[in-house]
Amino acid sequence: MRQRSGQVMLVVIFAVLGFMVTTQIRNQQRLVGMLPLRRADELTALLRAAEAERDLLRYELASLRVRLEEVAASESAAIAALNRELASLRLLSGVSAVRGPGILVTMHDSQRPRTRQQDPNVFLIHDDDLLKVVNELRAAGAEAISINGQRLTALSEIRCVGPTISINSVRVAPPIVIAAVGDAQTMEGALKMRGGVVDQLSLWGIEVTMTRERELLVPAYDRVLSWKHARPAEVRGTP
Repeated sequence: MRQRSGQVMLVVIFAVLGFMVTTQIRNQQRLVGMLPLRRADELTALLRAAEAERDLLRYELASLRVRLEEVAASESAAIAALNRELASLRLLSGVSAVRGPGILVTMHDSQRPRTRQQDPNVFLIHDDDLLKVVNELRAAGAEAISINGQRLTALSEIRCVGPTISINSVRVAPPIVIAAVGDAQTMEGALKMRGGVVDQLSLWGIEVTMTRERELLVPAYDRVLSWKHARPAEVRGTP
């Protein structure tokens, strides 16, 4: 009896072990079958995440390109504005040649007969005569002026040196030809007004002729402008 009971027990144990082994094998087969599916799902999720990141990077790149173009356009506009301002300053300072409508003023010493008692110098063109003409032209809106080819700047001098006149340290003599770019009618009217500079010069026989020109060329100042003592001043606001 004991031997049979032991045999039955062994059969039961082997049956249970067989069932457990069979169940484990089936579970493993199921897991093995599910692995490719899980792997595919994971790869799909990773692919979607990568595509989303790619789209985000493309959007950021496009935004950066737009920003770069805006900055480049802004810098180009700023550079263009600076170039225009520089060109304007060069014109005002006289270091650039100027072309435009204007007036030519030609002056000759007086050829009027004089007596021995009269001072011959009063019949000659002097520096103050040129200064009066230049001042009238500037007051009438002249934008650029030259005298016998010498461009007038903020540092130009007009002064007598013996029988000649010095302009930009260059001696000039009659005939004096003044070229002024601006409104020709206004400048001519300023010089010809009654009791003005032309009337005053005519008292001594100094000849002044004016011609309007559609286009004049006023040359540039041909030296280097330099300042030894002047420097830009800082403008401070009042407290």
